[in-house]
Amino acid sequence: MGLGGGWNSNAVTAADEQQAEAAIEAALSIGITIFDHADIYTNGKAEEVFGRVLKRRPELRSKMVLQSKTGICKGCAPDGTNIYNLSRSYIIEQVAVILERLCADHLDTLLLHRPDVLMRGEEVAEAFAYLKQQGMVNRFGVSNMSVSQVTYLQHFWTEPLVANQLQLSLGHTLVLDQAVSVNTRLDAFDGGMEGMLEYAQLHHIAIQAWSALDKGIYTSVSAQHTSAQRAVAEMVAHLADKYNTTSTAIVLAWLMMIPGNVQPIIGTTKVDRILACTWATTTQLTREEWYGLWIAVRGRKLP
Repeated sequence: MGLGGGWNSNAVTAADEQQAEAAIEAALSIGITIFDHADIYTNGKAEEVFGRVLKRRPELRSKMVLQSKTGICKGCAPDGTNIYNLSRSYIIEQVAVILERLCADHLDTLLLHRPDVLMRGEEVAEAFAYLKQQGMVNRFGVSNMSVSQVTYLQHFWTEPLVANQLQLSLGHTLVLDQAVSVNTRLDAFDGGMEGMLEYAQLHHIAIQAWSALDKGIYTSVSAQHTSAQRAVAEMVAHLADKYNTTSTAIVLAWLMMIPGNVQPIIGTTKVDRILACTWATTTQLTREEWYGLWIAVRGRKLP
């Protein structure tokens, strides 16, 4: 599992540092070692807060896999909206900024945050080679990319791309829905996910599942739920009682039953929510329970 999260985009405070340190220690205490960032999260504040903790507590660095992402240029379009930039110069410049904010001399993993229609594989590979040679990044991966886009980039980069960070959760099962729509009239919109599960397994690419907890929709029962959401949350709560664990652990255990190396990214800095993940890796659902949750979320039976 991995931890990713942010803070409000105002100035860094002592309270922010205390919250970050508590979150880091809680994550490490239950075996979470991947700490996921991005240069755009809270306009860089998330990395800055994290970096201040590492500067004060350098012994923590050796216990973690430090990861960040780049490629989204906020407000760079003429109308003030975002664009994507995976040019050689942008990747290298942003990594330097990321490392400065994190008070780190290198990243264990760098992910390309979004596909750039204008990206050139040779240029990306040149950026990777430079960062590797300079000791700034150890490994590389992607985020939100299709099989064809990963294949394209891998053609130019000689080392294996180690991860693809995708939205995947009990509430966002596009990659699974696409897999079972083969030879049916369901015509599931694949969103570039066709063959992703199989491709990732064959090429040893970790699928890092962002928004793994669906903002808590299925880990508690709320009056704000729709009837369908409430039904799923109640199923999750029933399974948590059965296995003497938390609803959070059930939702994450469901994700990690998907074949391959699925690494849920927990987007929170709250200690209680982090600790609720403790038993996710030791909770084993039955096949019938796993499918039961998926069918309930789909709101329709399988083909």
